[in-house]
Amino acid sequence: TRILLDRDWTASEVLEKALVEGMRIVGIDFRDGILFVPEVLLAANAMKAGMAILRPLLAETGAESIGKIVIGTVKGDIHDIGKNLVGMMLEGAGFEVIDLGINTDVEEFLNALEEHSPDILGMSALLTTTMPYMKVVIDTLEEKGIRDDYIVLVGGAPLNEEFGEAIGATAYCRDAAIAAETAKRLVMERRGAA
Repeated sequence: TRILLDRDWTASEVLEKALVEGMRIVGIDFRDGILFVPEVLLAANAMKAGMAILRPLLAETGAESIGKIVIGTVKGDIHDIGKNLVGMMLEGAGFEVIDLGINTDVEEFLNALEEHSPDILGMSALLTTTMPYMKVVIDTLEEKGIRDDYIVLVGGAPLNEEFGEAIGATAYCRDAAIAAETAKRLVMERRGAA
């Protein structure tokens, strides 16, 4: 990142042509089984380091983000590798990511939605025992009449498409690369329809 900046690349160019493009390729190779979690984490950490350098520069130039997403691992669940990976992939795709961390209860999700007004709410669970809590969050959004204000993405090893549909999520994302693609597509569709 620093080398490219020294070569007079703009922060936006470094982000789009180097970091985002690199993570896009990593995402495809991960999806196709060429790369595995350790390599993806290495790439994601490199991306994170690059973003730390670029973030202040992008803020100065007022670079537009594609959208905003609030993500968290649901209450009772303390697994965060997958969620962190999703966050990094989304950041790489141009999203502003607000990460609520692990063991996130419905109140924390609601407060974050109110405070940040995101386009997307993303929830993660790695335990079959914590999966149902995703429905608690979605049902609460329904009760408050705000479910349709957000795209709701869910993911995690024990989940599947049927579960996502059953609990009323907008989409289930099998992995971080798909999450980034899906988020981008759904935000663009929603903006197009608006």
